Amino acid sequence: MIPGRKICVRAICLASLLVSTAFAATVDSKKGELQDLKGRIEALRRDMAAVEESKTSAADQLRETESAISNANRRLHELGAERAELKSQLADLDAQSQRLDRQTGAQQNQLAHLLNRQFVGGDSDALRLLLSGDDPNQSARDQYFLTQLSRAKAGLIQQLRAVAAEKTRLAEAVRERQAQLAEIEHRQQEGRAQLLERKKQRLSTLAAIADRLKAQRREINTLKRDEQRLTKLIDGLTRIAASRKTRPKVPQGTHGAGSAGTASAKSPRVKDHDPGNVGGAFAALRGRLRLPVKGTIAGRFGSPRAEGGASWKGVFIRAAEGAEVKAVAGGAVVFSDWLRGFGNLLIIDHGDDFLSVYGNNESLLAAVGANVKGGEPVATVGNSGGNPESGLYFELRHRGQPFDPLKWASNR
Repeated sequence: MIPGRKICVRAICLASLLVSTAFAATVDSKKGELQDLKGRIEALRRDMAAVEESKTSAADQLRETESAISNANRRLHELGAERAELKSQLADLDAQSQRLDRQTGAQQNQLAHLLNRQFVGGDSDALRLLLSGDDPNQSARDQYFLTQLSRAKAGLIQQLRAVAAEKTRLAEAVRERQAQLAEIEHRQQEGRAQLLERKKQRLSTLAAIADRLKAQRREINTLKRDEQRLTKLIDGLTRIAASRKTRPKVPQGTHGAGSAGTASAKSPRVKDHDPGNVGGAFAALRGRLRLPVKGTIAGRFGSPRAEGGASWKGVFIRAAEGAEVKAVAGGAVVFSDWLRGFGNLLIIDHGDDFLSVYGNNESLLAAVGANVKGGEPVATVGNSGGNPESGLYFELRHRGQPFDPLKWASNR
């Protein structure tokens, strides 16, 4: 090899190595960031659990089964996505196989045509042309033609062999995908059976604690503690988000936690926080957002709750159990777990200190760290956490402070 070319090749190899190393480092860094985020959120959840009173709340008896139902539904959702992907791959493999069949047919026709010209059409072989005594120039031309003809045949035969090998590979890939599909369908059946069993357990638990659950939900202090718990969680998530930024930490909105911790017989008025003229992608959607689920608005921001002693800090939307709950905008999931008073709860960070909160879900489809798009299903409607009716509790918050979602989103 020429020295200059050797140097060039080495430089290319070195550059490729550096790029692949940098890419691997980036992937490792992203994984590390996700693990760090999950670790911080888990630590926050443990800290909150450590200061909780003993599990005397009737809703806590639902936690295990409601979390299991959520996990089972999430797994079924993931298996459904895997199944759809495998079906798409099978369809692609089938299309490739049909293309190869057409290609094989065309090449076989070409080969048959060449053979017909040589043997049926009277084309002579090279030896007969040399011994015939005919014009040497004509013989040379004929020999050139035969050489090209032989090369064409050899090329077609080689292509047919390659196509046959590719078809064998495709057939093996199809068998592998079909086996994977069968396994997924088997796991889906098992998952549905487990889900039905968990739902039966939940109904049984609900029946056993119905009166106690109803009585506790009427207690003012219970509602206050639920609000305080959510506010504390959101303040913790806001601090985690702020610590991950390079710019200074944002205010935490501590007045929300203070008001939640005061037990009063009178329903406090919830102040509608106005984010103001803030910039960013989420703020640009003001007035154009869609509510996460279509349904009837049963509880409006700032209005007294039917149970008494508290006012809504978001909206409650009555909707059918199992309906899809969609992210109102793109963002990262920063909480996806069960929380007393709100059941299966999901929180999305939209950046620029905006959070959206989705409570009382039957199932949480997105895990912590997942990046979701606006309109993407992230949960399903339910009545977890001891909620008496099926629906979605929804909040919007800026710097930890709640504001009226209906001023930013509609149910159209």
